[in-house]
Amino acid sequence: MKKALHTKTVYGGNLATALSIAENTGFTGVEIVAERLYSYLRQGNTAADLKKLLAGHGLTAICINDICHVDREDEASRDKMAEEAWLLSSIAKDIGCKAIQLVPLCSLEGRSWPDIKRITADNVRMIADIGGKFGVGFQLEPVAWSPIHSLSKSLDMINAVDRDNLRMVIDFWHLWAGGETTPDEVSKLSKDQIFNIHFCDGKRQERGTAWDETILRGYYPGKGDIPLKEWVDAVKATGYDQYWSCELISARHWEMDATEVAKTMSGAMDEYIVD
Repeated sequence: MKKALHTKTVYGGNLATALSIAENTGFTGVEIVAERLYSYLRQGNTAADLKKLLAGHGLTAICINDICHVDREDEASRDKMAEEAWLLSSIAKDIGCKAIQLVPLCSLEGRSWPDIKRITADNVRMIADIGGKFGVGFQLEPVAWSPIHSLSKSLDMINAVDRDNLRMVIDFWHLWAGGETTPDEVSKLSKDQIFNIHFCDGKRQERGTAWDETILRGYYPGKGDIPLKEWVDAVKATGYDQYWSCELISARHWEMDATEVAKTMSGAMDEYIVD
């Protein structure tokens, strides 16, 4: 197993600290939160500096998270999204990162599925074409409380985009909490349809209510309600052999010792994923 630390797991500190924690707690990969990346760059650091920092810690950047609201419609927002895609794709290429995460949310809530798919796919196709110029791919993350919350809808949308550099991220919590995806569906995927795995636990609540993922996802693996072994086995059945990324989005844990949190997550990955 290749282990990556999603830096949102240790969100309270800066990027350099997160990379140091990752190295010291058994990880060889990281997912970089875009907000922390932008903060790092605003202080005069460059992509070359980040590449050197990653190498110094023996880490591979497996994903930048994320370009959000890829379901937007208005022209000004789409232009801003394109600018973000150009910037992040350039940085990803420079630091040797293969993927950027794309997140659809709730802008199109209440619209028909054909409308949601068409609008979102048009946006994602534009982003994928930009990333393709840099040799960068994209992982689509379904969101539990959004219209695109299941594996089947995600795959339908990916097919509509029709670009080779777009694949899935299998986020255990989002797919489980979305309520319409089973581990058996995941097991039937080809490994080539998957860019990354988000290993996580948590709880869910009724659709149509206000979700706070920093509370619902605030559980160490084995402490929430997700049948983790079933989801892990489903991923293994695909033949997937790349990075598994642990993601703990938890306001409570952000106030704990970040090194201890990362160490606990690293140990949980060993317990649940290593044969």
